[in-house]
Amino acid sequence: MDDFIKKLKNIEIQGAVSIALASLEYLKSYSKRYGFGKKFDDECEKILKARPTAVPLFNVISELKKEKSEKKIDEIIEKIKLMEKKIPDIGEKIIKNNYVVHTHCHSSEALSVIKEAAKKKKFTVVVDETRPKEQGIKTAKELSKIKNIRVILITDDAAGIALSPFIPPNDDVVIVGADCLRKEGIVNKIGTYILAVCAKENKVPFYVVASTLKLDRRKKIIIEKRPASEVYRKLKSVEILNYAFDITPWKYITAVITEKGIMKPRKIINMIR
Repeated sequence: MDDFIKKLKNIEIQGAVSIALASLEYLKSYSKRYGFGKKFDDECEKILKARPTAVPLFNVISELKKEKSEKKIDEIIEKIKLMEKKIPDIGEKIIKNNYVVHTHCHSSEALSVIKEAAKKKKFTVVVDETRPKEQGIKTAKELSKIKNIRVILITDDAAGIALSPFIPPNDDVVIVGADCLRKEGIVNKIGTYILAVCAKENKVPFYVVASTLKLDRRKKIIIEKRPASEVYRKLKSVEILNYAFDITPWKYITAVITEKGIMKPRKIINMIR
């Protein structure tokens, strides 16, 4: 059973919603073996500690604790899947024919919007590599198989060039996912904040794709720190900081694409409150 916790810690399961769904399926299997008693509660805590930042996992486990049953697990899974089905149709209108779309990391929700748009329109997607785990390369490979999408992979450092009007590819819009929607802003993969600031400076719209499952009402958030070895081998007398996420203030965000529609930041903040 520890293998699942290890997979979470090693980022073998990517994306906040994917982590929540996989954890629910795992807990369903776990409950069949151990029931819904103390061992089940302890296992829930282990899962939460494995990936402490993304709020969907916290939200679904909090809901499950109120009514611990296999039926409840199935209900939550079905509810999440219904949310995810609605988002692509709502978001695809953001992408116009021949656009250059910039995305970051590997977000199932952001990709669902991009893939839906590609059913009717041709456009380019600029993907930054997303160091140090290179989730962007996974995104590039996935999108390269989609008809009507031209994919350009860049280094994280080149994002500023892509967003500027001076050097191609000249982004028209940025579309990213999110791990949490908080009153302070959106929590997403490290590098999102810099991307958003650069987009604002160059008047490029910045959209976040996130279901309302990602509304985060926790008083505090733990920004996950990853092993230093992911960044570089050990250096004598050098501390290596490897934060997995950053927080982008709402002033840099154009709108959030949810299963309930495209919402301006003020509306999201009111929902959180």
